[in-house]
Order: sequence, then C-alpha cells, then structure tokens
Amino acid sequence: MKKDEPPLDFPDTLEGFEYAFNEKGQLRHIKTGEPFVFNYREDLHRWNQKRYEALGEIITKYVYELLEKDCNLKKISIPVDATESEPKSFIFMSEDALTNPQKLMVLIHGSGVVRAGQWARRLIINEDLDSGTQIPFIKRAMDEGYGVIVLNPNENYIEVEKPKIHVQSSSDSSDEPAEKRERKDKVSKETKKRRDFYEKYRNPQREKEMMQLYIRENGSPEEHAIYVWDHFIAQSAAENVFFVAHSYGGLAFVELMIQREADVKSKVTAVALTDSVHNVWHQEAGKTIREWMRENCCNWVSSSEPLDTSVESMLPDCPRVSAGTDRHELTSWKSFPSIFKFFTEASEAKTSSLKPALTRRSHRIKHEEL
Repeated sequence: MKKDEPPLDFPDTLEGFEYAFNEKGQLRHIKTGEPFVFNYREDLHRWNQKRYEALGEIITKYVYELLEKDCNLKKISIPVDATESEPKSFIFMSEDALTNPQKLMVLIHGSGVVRAGQWARRLIINEDLDSGTQIPFIKRAMDEGYGVIVLNPNENYIEVEKPKIHVQSSSDSSDEPAEKRERKDKVSKETKKRRDFYEKYRNPQREKEMMQLYIRENGSPEEHAIYVWDHFIAQSAAENVFFVAHSYGGLAFVELMIQREADVKSKVTAVALTDSVHNVWHQEAGKTIREWMRENCCNWVSSSEPLDTSVESMLPDCPRVSAGTDRHELTSWKSFPSIFKFFTEASEAKTSSLKPALTRRSHRIKHEEL
C-alpha cells in the first residue's frame, strides 16, 4: 500500500533540529553527539533533501550572526540608495574597511547555496566551521591589520509567493492569455509531479509557487562584484587591496578586471584564487589583463600534490599551485597559510620596488588608454 509523504515542515532553529556546534566548531546532535545524518528517513530522498536545505538556511543565518558578533563586522545594506520597498541585499565590512590606509582584504565565495561568510555548506554541516566558513580568514586578516569586506554574490533576488490565479472563477478578471498560460503551466507541472512522485506517495505535497524579484545592480555574482567595487572598494583608503576568490568568485573577479581594468590594476596588490573556474579565453580577457594576472595572481587548485607544488596550466593566465587537497570545496581552507604568506610577500615586493613599479604601471595604463 502507498504511504503518505510526511509534511515538509521543518524547525527553524538549530535547537529545533536538536543540533549544536561544539567547541571544535563541529555540528553534533544534542542528545547522541553524532554528526548530521542526511538519510534521516529511508526511501524518502525528497523529504531528506528538503530537511537538509532547511538546516542549510539556519546555518546561513547562524554564520551571519557569527560575522557580526564573533568577527565584529557590520552588515551593510545594498543598493546603498535603495527605497524602502525595493528588494535589498547586504555585505559585511570591518569597522575600518574604508578608512584603513594600509590593507584591505576582500572575500568572494563560489556559486550555489553559499552566502556571505561561507566557502561550502557541506563542510560546515559535515566537517566544521573552520573549513567551511571564511571566519579564519577574517580573524587572521584583522589580527594582521587588514580591513575586511565580505561579498554576498549569490544573494541576487528575493522570493515571494506567486499571486494565485483562479482559472475557474467567473468573477476572476485576469486577462485571457495569462489564464491560458497558467493552465498550460499547471498541466505540465502536474504531469511532472505525477511522474516524479505519484508512483511513490498517495499525497505528495505541492510546494508554494515562488517568483523572483531581482536586486537592482546586484542580479548576478558578476554585477554584485562590480557594484561593491564601485561603491565600496574603489572608495576605500587602503593602498593595498587583496582578493581571496573561490571557484565562481574567481570568474567574478576576472569579469571585474575586464570592466574596471585600470582601477583594479592601480588598487589591487595581489589576488589569491582557490580552484577558480574563470577562463581568460571564454571571458575574453585581453592581453594586458592576462599579463597582470600572471604577475599578481595565484590559483591554488585541487590536486593530490603537496601544498604549493606548481601545477601545469593549459591557459596563459596566473600561476597554478596545489592547494594540498583534491577536494574542490576544501581548497580555500587548505591553502589558508600559503595565501597569507603570498599577500605578505606581494606587499613587501611592492614596497621595495615602489617607485619603479609605479612608473611602469602608470606608463602601461597610459599606453593602454592611447
């Protein structure tokens, strides 16, 4: 006999899930001390996935709280000139992010479900906060005198429930084409639902239909990076700006370079990429950008070689070295000490060769503008 699918109704707190982070930053069950179990109910993959996603949303809020309380970052709403009613996003900044005269570190995560302060949700849930969040980077950066800006490139829209259109109601004043469209959509969705779930359950639950309202000038990771550059990073007092960009964050950085080449070159001292998915050919990065990246970027890639071992590149852009792990999501955490060393060396090299470097750089910019 077919069984009913359990309600897709989950707690909205860690305590409700009966989980907590221990002193090592590991997520553990309050009663059993066991790590998180994905297959909580056998043969109910959709339900287990929805439960995991609900926990993920709580983790996101938990990390936001840590950024404010533990790292003393400020949450800044964007767009900066947003009206009361329009969709908004936010970034996080240290108190001195715009005023620190020396150093500023900018952190950009990859694509997917992660939000500001995270490298990988899977690591936070299954390993620990150190490997899965940007918090170790933020704390060490602040200890070493950097200002910090944490981007939030995946927060591109807000979701609201779609207004319901009652096709059958005679008093409904919706226009004809919309009704027809709605009916077609409904039929195809119903067919898909039946195919996916009716085999398994007597009463698969329908989820609410949502629509996306995009955030002005922040509707994609690339747009977001350019927006934060224009309104914050470019305005900062720091003489040396450093980027740490993971996975798709590297692509967003290269896009920023393409759009703001002269500005980025004059302000950014070094860029640490971790298993970046950028592609200088597909993104059509010009020769001068590729040359700058060779000099000022390093990509720590997933590899079974020891940390910092040189890895051959098929593309003519920045040097690639091993992150000391073959797991994509761990590359930022594993290359953590090397990245800070790389930034320190880049700073020292710039200071020791400041005059000639500046002459070369300004000459190159003039040459490009001609």
